Amino acid sequence: MNDIVLSAHAVVREFGGRRRFFRPPSPTIRAVDDVSLEVPRGRTLGIVGESGSGKSTLARMMVGLLAATAGDILLDGRNVTALLAEDRRALYRRVQMVFQDPLGSLNPRKTVHQILEAPLAKLQRLAPAARRDRIKELLALVKLRGEYADRHPHEFSGGQCQRIGIARALAADPELIVLDEPVSALDVSVQAQILALLADLQSRLKLTYVFISHDLAVVETIANEVAVMQHGRIVERGPRAQIFADPRHDYTRLLLASIPGVRRGAGA
Repeated sequence: MNDIVLSAHAVVREFGGRRRFFRPPSPTIRAVDDVSLEVPRGRTLGIVGESGSGKSTLARMMVGLLAATAGDILLDGRNVTALLAEDRRALYRRVQMVFQDPLGSLNPRKTVHQILEAPLAKLQRLAPAARRDRIKELLALVKLRGEYADRHPHEFSGGQCQRIGIARALAADPELIVLDEPVSALDVSVQAQILALLADLQSRLKLTYVFISHDLAVVETIANEVAVMQHGRIVERGPRAQIFADPRHDYTRLLLASIPGVRRGAGA
């Protein structure tokens, strides 16, 4: 088994530049610019940067929601775009995403049971009885009561909705979960609970995470390695302890200086 779950090689993503009828081409914006990185199995790579730095665009390319303009993203050595074209189901069984907006990412017309049942039926192809049992297990994993399965998303708090989103990702039994600002919409106390849950799940299920955030303090809590993005490029990357104790790039130092209470010299 490959020790590197996901790797990116000179990845570029551009938007715009298309010629419009009787109009000049729209400007080309390079949202991700020559990014290369690796995500080791069982570890968490934190990708941090301000809004517009390209981190969410990169996250969407990792799960096949966007195609790279140039370069390659490999999942266990296989190109994500090619795998998506060949077997979408196989890709989504291996990589899942948890989104920023807990409530907005859930179908308001579906019950929790229906939300969790969909990947179990479509990706895992479990029989109805097995799906019912697995839904109970998934709710227990994210520390929600079994009777919540019959409720709709609007009946839950933001933190509970994010737990449901995490359970939905787990339903595919993936090896990699990409988390795009998963706690930014939550209160600080709820953020801590979700981060503790993610750490517990990673330890128990041997998961690999890519954790996207604008908040260095959050990234410090969960990441083993940190990549700092600015204007679509990775300007610094290293172990968590090194990034926080001895940042090398001016932009990283600026991010650290702008956040009160960030601990320095945290151990890896």
